[in-house]
Amino acid sequence: MKNEDSSIRLQMLNKVPEITIFFWIIKIMTTTVGETAADFLNFNLHWGLTRTTLVMVVLLLVTLLFQFRSHKYIPGIYWLVVTLISVVGTLVSDNLVDHIGISLQVTTTVFALALLVTFTLWYGSEKTLSIHSIYTTKREIFYWATIFFTFALGTAAGDLISEGLDLGYWRSALMFASLIGILTIARYRFKLNAVWSFWMAYIVTRPLGASLGDYLSQSHTDGGLGLGTAGTSMIFLVIILTLVIYLTKSGKDQTQPS
Repeated sequence: MKNEDSSIRLQMLNKVPEITIFFWIIKIMTTTVGETAADFLNFNLHWGLTRTTLVMVVLLLVTLLFQFRSHKYIPGIYWLVVTLISVVGTLVSDNLVDHIGISLQVTTTVFALALLVTFTLWYGSEKTLSIHSIYTTKREIFYWATIFFTFALGTAAGDLISEGLDLGYWRSALMFASLIGILTIARYRFKLNAVWSFWMAYIVTRPLGASLGDYLSQSHTDGGLGLGTAGTSMIFLVIILTLVIYLTKSGKDQTQPS
């Protein structure tokens, strides 16, 4: 039984990538795509917010099915799930604000509480929030639920800050990048808890990516570079695909068994 349990844990550990520089680069890219792709499907293709949300939710559920059924970490499936969660998280936040009329203050608070509840249930059940201990299906469910709420919270909080403070796209991106820099210093200089510093950085990268996406895609008159949502989405998707292919071949982000 002990050997069987160890084998299952090793398989499940291999489903989660190591936290390398490639992890953070792709993570920020997926957050940018989440912002620009949602806008492209909604406005450019005239799908509308409701239809876009339904299609993306179905795609996410199908991809999650493949993720849960796999017996090891597969970069293509894993990062496709993250990208789709980024898009769905953006759409859910936009639906609550634009369709239902809930304020950004309320949605930010609700998503923050939902994330806190998820963390509480996860820790209460498993006694850890470390992503290096995802070796059961229950923990993987907690993991993906947490990922979703970090994206939704990051979207709502980012919109709240950028609109409330009227910073503009590049100033907002600079502010969020500075926060990540502060977290990095706190982690490596002042030994901030590794688990909490990871999750805080994970949340902040969402509004950072959204601000970058808006800055690149929006018109010059709106304070952007005018690349458009289609152009920005394609650029970042190509970069994500290139890095995922590299990681698949090199195994640079594979969890090494101890």
